[in-house]
Amino acid sequence: MKRIYLFLFVFAALFISSDGLKSKAFQDPTPKTFNNPLLPSGADPWNIYKDGYYYYTNTTGNRLEIWKTKNLVNLKTAERKVIWRPPANTSYSKEIWAPELHFINNKWYMYFAADDGMNDHHRMYVVENAAADPLKGSWEFKGKVADKTDKWAIDGTVFEYKKQLYMLWSGWEGDGNSQQNIYIAKMSNPWTVSGERQLLSAPTYAWEKEGSYTDPHVSVNEGPQILMHKSKLFLIYSASGCWTDSYTLGMLIFSGKGDVLDPKAWVKRNQPVFAKSIENGVYAPGHNSFFKSVDGKEDWILYHANDQPGQGCGNFRSPRAQRFTWNKDGSPNFGIPLSTKEVLVTPN
Repeated sequence: MKRIYLFLFVFAALFISSDGLKSKAFQDPTPKTFNNPLLPSGADPWNIYKDGYYYYTNTTGNRLEIWKTKNLVNLKTAERKVIWRPPANTSYSKEIWAPELHFINNKWYMYFAADDGMNDHHRMYVVENAAADPLKGSWEFKGKVADKTDKWAIDGTVFEYKKQLYMLWSGWEGDGNSQQNIYIAKMSNPWTVSGERQLLSAPTYAWEKEGSYTDPHVSVNEGPQILMHKSKLFLIYSASGCWTDSYTLGMLIFSGKGDVLDPKAWVKRNQPVFAKSIENGVYAPGHNSFFKSVDGKEDWILYHANDQPGQGCGNFRSPRAQRFTWNKDGSPNFGIPLSTKEVLVTPN
């Protein structure tokens, strides 16, 4: 009998020990269903899938951090690591916003906006890592990523189209903080903007200009993201002030004809494509990215939103995911933001 007790004790110890021989079958099993949000807090969510893992990041303010998981619904228990902290007293030491992780030419690059504590000094920067796993190896600061005007810039993203690398970002036309536009430019490598910036989108509709009458930053286009589907490019962006409940997603469409740098080749939808849902208790949905399910059959949007009106741009914003479909004309149909009470089927 003592031998039986001893066996049971040893088995239990191995089973519950985080350093023991715990079976993989019992390590953070992926549930069949989930509820939003994916994390209690996290603005500007971004993810990329590679070699069987999703790598996720969001704005933390003072560092760059990555979560690694087999399924995004397991973010709360995912492996995570701070991969880079800025040195003190530089032009990029503070207000680190909207990081994005990209794998280009067999290396990892993380783009981010940062400043010296003054928002007027925000610019885009990038770090590089040659390791196969971005949570391993070392990250090297490559420097500022800017066009020759070197104006205020945030929310940078990159994409490749017809073997040419491009950068998109939200910026100012001049040096005053009165309007945010979306610009595009060619890149000669992942850390160098080589072409002149071209204005793709400026706030023109009323739903892009929602903001406080006492705040000058009322016209906003930011958070650009490229969604490719068949022969078309869809530029999904965030509009209006993030401090408003009306923060929303708009869309520009490039049919594949003409020059991607030519603003006349893009058509802007005159209505938002993803907006707040008072009935579902979702406010200020925006600053998104996209991902596919592991089997590659499902398309999902990843975005942040608030649960209550008036929560603004702070830490109340949390990352959420929901599946979307495609319209007959080939454009995405994001539907409406779903309630956090709604039970969703986990991406396969």
